[in-house]
Amino acid sequence: MNNYMKTKYYLIFLVCLLVVLDSCKKDKVETSLTSANTATIASSTKLGLYEADSSIYKLLFIAVPTIGTQTVNQYLIFDTGSGGLVIDAHEILPASMITSNGFNFTGDSTVVNGITITNQQSTIQYGADNSTTETVYGNLAYASVTIGDHNGTITVKRLPFFLYYKGTDSSGNLESTGTFDIFGVNSEYDVTFSNGAYITSPFSYFDPGTGLTKGFKMAALGTSNFSLAGTYVPDVLTLGLTSSDLSSSSGFTMHTLSEYPNYGYSPVLPATFTYGSKSVSTAYMIFDTGTEPYNYFQDPTATKNIASLSANTGVSITTNNSFNYSFTTTSSDYLSYVEKTSYSGSDISIVSLEYFLDNEYLLDFDNHKMGLKNN
Repeated sequence: MNNYMKTKYYLIFLVCLLVVLDSCKKDKVETSLTSANTATIASSTKLGLYEADSSIYKLLFIAVPTIGTQTVNQYLIFDTGSGGLVIDAHEILPASMITSNGFNFTGDSTVVNGITITNQQSTIQYGADNSTTETVYGNLAYASVTIGDHNGTITVKRLPFFLYYKGTDSSGNLESTGTFDIFGVNSEYDVTFSNGAYITSPFSYFDPGTGLTKGFKMAALGTSNFSLAGTYVPDVLTLGLTSSDLSSSSGFTMHTLSEYPNYGYSPVLPATFTYGSKSVSTAYMIFDTGTEPYNYFQDPTATKNIASLSANTGVSITTNNSFNYSFTTTSSDYLSYVEKTSYSGSDISIVSLEYFLDNEYLLDFDNHKMGLKNN
């Protein structure tokens, strides 16, 4: 189950995110000892996101102020639908190092500005279906990476990531610089390499501290903060999960994720769904902040290859662990396609960013679980 199909849109309004990074500070603090025999317990770390809206698409961005030894001030799409940091080399390397066929160096690896670039090559594919597949070409790289800005940052000392030298659309045409800059936070492996290395969620490499479980939860976004320029919203993300977060009283419905060799722990959940009067009893769902404004539902018995649901169509989803999510389409919101699986090339349905406007999300990396919560 490698790099399941999903839609990515890189919006022009990214250039409007001309925000000067404030001095970084680490939000994680440690509580004082209650006694000499009590272990120091860490507090969770808070990070903010940028909420952007072109009036057609909404997207989330996360700041990456430094990679290696250089300041880059990049904004990457925050994506629960993939796992791994993916960034355009043209934004962080000298132009002389980059060709249309790869990076210009010899040997197993080279180091530039604190970034180790290896000779391990691969590709990543994105798309909603077979007809929209886009391909990204690059190499495995490692660097110290700082994530976040304003009121909270973390630094992963040696983060594996995908450094790409080109991306092409479904017709093979070159895409513009930065089109596929993505910060994938789920626990799958976006890509594996011939030497056995892989990239996955940068958050999975962050140690939250004593007494906390490695993982994160995401607050409901609402709609009031989305803007063309991208509004910075603090404390959307909480890194480091407490026992209360993981308890049955938290309100999250927890799902155990399945492991697939070479692909990590997939965030795809077995489910059923209905749309209008039609039910699909065997389905798979991914909750994906990187897809907007459409949901994509895969129906092997659909009468058309692809069709949009009309306004006022009721849609209901039930996961394998009895989490229920439902909505009604309108002419402008909860827009949804139904695709015949033989046409799309995928049996995985995509629940878009609109889920996250009113509901919560959690990933537990230590115990390989996903939490979904209705608000």
